[in-house]
Amino acid sequence: MQLGVHTPPLADESLEGALSYLDEQGVDAIEPGVGGHPGQDHLPRAEYLDDETAQQELQDLFATYEMEISALAVHNNPLHPDDERAATADTELREAITLADQLDVGVVTCFSGLPAGGPNDEVPNWITAPWPPEHDEALSYQWEQATDYWTDIAAHADTHGVDVAIEMHPNMLVYEPHGMARLREETGDRIGTNFDPSHLYWQGITITDAIRYLGERDAIHHVHAKDTQIYDAQAREKGVLDTTAYDDEPNRSWLFRSVGYGHDESHWKDIISTLRMVGYDGTLSIEHEDSLTSSREGLEKAIDLLERAIFETEPGEAYWAE
Repeated sequence: MQLGVHTPPLADESLEGALSYLDEQGVDAIEPGVGGHPGQDHLPRAEYLDDETAQQELQDLFATYEMEISALAVHNNPLHPDDERAATADTELREAITLADQLDVGVVTCFSGLPAGGPNDEVPNWITAPWPPEHDEALSYQWEQATDYWTDIAAHADTHGVDVAIEMHPNMLVYEPHGMARLREETGDRIGTNFDPSHLYWQGITITDAIRYLGERDAIHHVHAKDTQIYDAQAREKGVLDTTAYDDEPNRSWLFRSVGYGHDESHWKDIISTLRMVGYDGTLSIEHEDSLTSSREGLEKAIDLLERAIFETEPGEAYWAE
């Protein structure tokens, strides 16, 4: 397995500065943003798309630091009911897939997007219950929109030999493993998940069970290493569907935490072992969004833990079973 970093926390650094710093930390790969919510500070999409000279210079820079790109990130909402916003997100995604092909990167990470609840609505609508009945009708409408769109994206991705890794995220249509499996079944094998445990923790999902469920379906294309801590006192009062501001830490039911600060090292070793059991041997891309520590300290603590946890070699023969 490789140790990687999703680079938005290092946006104040140049790409070379970020690579130099991460190389010193023992990181093998990065997941740079190329549009959408992650931005594109380290890899501006338009500067590299269809430009072989710029692409070669980029490859040379990565070779200098013996670093790889695990995925290009372009998280946005291509199903937004505002046509202009949807078109922007769609262009970002399609161009990211094309650029990934040109850079010999096998994965683009993104969100599923979220449509409105009907053709005349103006804002996305996250449906979390099938009643009253109009909510179930809205959900059916949303899945029709999503299936049509992602079937087309799957074909585009297949043309370029790139996998699309959707992060299961609240306020998006796909936010848990069964929805992820459904979208994959309805659109094709190019569609899979960027398996990020952080949003699954607070939903009460057992991470290793989710890995096994999606791994059985060959649906894990990329993995984020990101932790979450649930604060029981707050959760007992208001549950975990918490709209409290992320920077109002004492009053939230849960917070994103640096790896090891929501769950201990043995838990992360179990995650990594389960990933290997289901055949995933790619990158663990650290995503730092812990408001209780600085970006660099959070990244370094996560790197320190995961370096002890990941497997760097192929498994040997089970000679003891012969």
